[in-house]
Amino acid sequence: MVGAGKPLGDSVFAGHAAAGVAAISASAVAVHPLDTVKSLLQLSATGSKQKMGLRQVVDRVMSVSGPAGLYSGLGWSVLGKLPGLGARFGAYELLTAFYKDGREDNRVYYSEAMLAGITAGAVEAFLCTPFELFKLRSQVGSAIPLKAANPANVIQESFPLLSKLLPGYVPDIRVWNSSVSLLSNLSPKHPDMMGALKQHPWMLTGSGKPPLPSDVQVPSRVIALEGWGALWRGLRPGIARDCVFSGMFFSSWQFIHTAILTWKSVSMKPEPRNLEEAGPVSPIASSLAAGFSGVLAAAASHTFDTAKSRSQCTVIPKYIALERRFLKWRAPGMWIEQMTGISPADRNVLFRGIGLRMARSGIASFTLVGSYYLAIDYIL
Repeated sequence: MVGAGKPLGDSVFAGHAAAGVAAISASAVAVHPLDTVKSLLQLSATGSKQKMGLRQVVDRVMSVSGPAGLYSGLGWSVLGKLPGLGARFGAYELLTAFYKDGREDNRVYYSEAMLAGITAGAVEAFLCTPFELFKLRSQVGSAIPLKAANPANVIQESFPLLSKLLPGYVPDIRVWNSSVSLLSNLSPKHPDMMGALKQHPWMLTGSGKPPLPSDVQVPSRVIALEGWGALWRGLRPGIARDCVFSGMFFSSWQFIHTAILTWKSVSMKPEPRNLEEAGPVSPIASSLAAGFSGVLAAAASHTFDTAKSRSQCTVIPKYIALERRFLKWRAPGMWIEQMTGISPADRNVLFRGIGLRMARSGIASFTLVGSYYLAIDYIL
């Protein structure tokens, strides 16, 4: 029987699920512009050179895509957060329930909260990585002007392998002609060097470089060019980021939660025997604690977030990945960089955009918890 005045009444599970969806959607919408600018800042730096600042990034997005560009990839973000955050909090609750089993005070220690958070973060990273790849490449597309498309019949006639090797990519004919003029002084034995060069995928771009990530952002194009494995590109830095983030988030949140209950119990008469008898923490206090924990967790895990963003915006065709496997190619860098997927070339830019990510994480965590309490109060 559905309760009067409540949309879902006694359906507890459905009520919590609906509240979770509403809270995740609200937090994603609230902070997505910060996430877009943060991602573009991380990707705009090369080596020790920081090409674009905060103002330049915002001006670029506004000039290319307008205000809507700040919300590029929002749909992918929401779709990824629904299973990701659900898995994070669900795994954490299951593990902490195991820790608390049999204890009289029903308490979770800080070390246990951190271990449960690390495990939950690994599960979240695996589920969210494909959605984050599409979201990130959509965000990059909001800052890159669309290239003028050439007639389809000219493209197919001049570059017959274009649709197979670089789906959706429009070659720059001017740069291609420049490359041809540079090679025209050579005297090759090959009877048709220009035709042979057109069989090389990177020469199809006219620059010898792979396509931009914004040209390969649709799932079908990503799979066609880079293979199914590309959906989990950046998984190693993603696991490192989410394990550190979740471990720090839940342990600090547990610490603040305990401190609030301890302060509350001191003023109670008679003083409660344990913290459980002190009653629940108010929604606003819990939201503030989550926001502060999110800021700390973002600061601790930001270097891995930068590494993941830069990894997912690298287009690696599947035949190059296959060559690397055959040659047993090893990633450069120290062992910690190899384990976590950090490129040595990115060492000087790993802290790029850390302030924006801290603000984004704090606001998102505060909005997530606050919206969840509001939705629960309305639904159940």
